[in-house]
Amino acid sequence: MNAAKRLAIFKRLQQAIPNPATELKYSSTFELLIAVMLSAQATDKSVNLATDRLFPVANTPEAMLALGLETLESYIKTIGLYHAKARNILATCQILIQQHQSQVPHSRTALEALPGVGRKTANVVLNTAFGEPTIAVDTHLFRLGNRIRLATGKTVLEVEKKYVKTIPAAFMQDAHHLLILHGRYVCTARKPKCAECCIEDLCEYQAKEYDISPSVKSADQ
Repeated sequence: MNAAKRLAIFKRLQQAIPNPATELKYSSTFELLIAVMLSAQATDKSVNLATDRLFPVANTPEAMLALGLETLESYIKTIGLYHAKARNILATCQILIQQHQSQVPHSRTALEALPGVGRKTANVVLNTAFGEPTIAVDTHLFRLGNRIRLATGKTVLEVEKKYVKTIPAAFMQDAHHLLILHGRYVCTARKPKCAECCIEDLCEYQAKEYDISPSVKSADQ
């Protein structure tokens, strides 16, 4: 895909999604970190349902740590892998208190040193909380990169590097959320809504789908 087409794609996505942002609910950088940790292999909706109950009682590392494992698990037990996530959250809170004055660090190295925080989670926090032009490649961005041909690759890191190298500079800050929202609601995994897609004519996906009912099909179809 050439640079002109990439630029046109992001211009249209920005027009279609004028206020791209995470759908996770949070009111502080710490809450964002916890929500993103919980969102691994879970939907934003399920995370928000849990944190709607959790954050009013524990929205600092100290308060979260004070809950203890059993109580924390009771708040997040509707989320997949909640046992491991609860342990990682408590371990992370301890490190934040002991090493970072209870603040979420503005450093990839420090973030990835936290239990349960990998490269994707670090990228989300750096982008959303600190305004860094990072690209967090989740299932949506990996699928779109390969399907649309924006950033092809066999691994998450390979796709991330392609995105960073090829996304127009003016869109780097918002690209992560533009692509997630487009992948979540339009270019879906099982049945992309090509007929509703604002970049359909620019997309290089070879197996586009158009859900047109027989009653409105033209005679030559």
